[in-house]
Amino acid sequence: MSAPNKSFDPVEVAVLKEEAVNEARDGALAAIEQAANLAELKEVRNAHAGDRSPLSLANREIGALPPAAKAEAGKRVGQARGQIRAALEAKETELQIAEQEAKLAAERVDVTVPVDRKRLGARHPLSVIAEQLADVFVAMGFEVAEGPEVEAEWFNFDALNLGPDHPARTMQDTFFVDSPDSGVVLRTHTSPVQIRALLNRELPVYVVCPGRVFRTDELDATHTPVFHQIEGLAVDKGITMADLKGTLDHFAAAIFGEGLVTRLRPSYFPFTEPSAEVDLQCFACRGESVDSPDNPCRTCSSEGWIEWGGCGMVNPRVLEACGVDSSEYSGFAFGMGLERTLMFRYGITDMRDMVEGDMRFATHYGMEL
Repeated sequence: MSAPNKSFDPVEVAVLKEEAVNEARDGALAAIEQAANLAELKEVRNAHAGDRSPLSLANREIGALPPAAKAEAGKRVGQARGQIRAALEAKETELQIAEQEAKLAAERVDVTVPVDRKRLGARHPLSVIAEQLADVFVAMGFEVAEGPEVEAEWFNFDALNLGPDHPARTMQDTFFVDSPDSGVVLRTHTSPVQIRALLNRELPVYVVCPGRVFRTDELDATHTPVFHQIEGLAVDKGITMADLKGTLDHFAAAIFGEGLVTRLRPSYFPFTEPSAEVDLQCFACRGESVDSPDNPCRTCSSEGWIEWGGCGMVNPRVLEACGVDSSEYSGFAFGMGLERTLMFRYGITDMRDMVEGDMRFATHYGMEL
């Protein structure tokens, strides 16, 4: 910095001339106005208001001026620097508000737009169809009955006329809870619920029994060791096979569509006599594909009928085992697999899809909660 100069003429100091100061001020104000964000404004502040800015360097020259010249030069430079500071503060506030508004706009959430934040759960189709089938029978005057899944052999076999040497009692079909001598099994069908209903209810008895059962089957496309059944029992005076046939026809029509009928084929079950296999008229072709090579049906293989379950008149031995006078009362019983019914109804080809727990399987059938 130069030494004091008593004969100093301020006009001869270029950086302190009014034109130079105004030029530095106007350049700073223009740069401030053009700053698009806070980062650019910081660079402008350093360039035009920092220690090495033109007006800061000019301000250093004032100290070397004679007293008479200092006031005018100091006022000129001070006003310019004040305008720059004010412009910087105003621009900083403006940019802060703009950036805050931009951030809020980017993070804005439209609360009026429906959004599924979590995937909805769904009831399993087997649970839903079990309730639907039960509702059909409740509408016909039946009651829904339930029983334990861990069952005594007497309820699961003996009371149903399955003797000690019957193949179904071997380890090949039955899960024994402890050992074959324990007398306790995982029920192989829901028929024990029918026995309990006959023992615990006043006659007449009309019950439907949906539930889970267990057999030592390998898991494949058409078999599973844990599956579901729905069985029905009606015991009253004057019950005949005609009542059974009418009940099954109504059941089929309610589940698969109006006009569908069933047919009974002679068969054998220890707990019914006479016994029959229940065939369901094909719900896909309604039997029209039979003897029609130009119009084949994949559902029934053009046979017109699909095997559905078993049925028959309750064996008098079963009635007597439950304390029912078989000379006065008669009854019918039937049973179908829920998995098989579900496969028929929705065209499912692999039973393993029902046990894998994939939510997409359940939601595919429109059964969300």
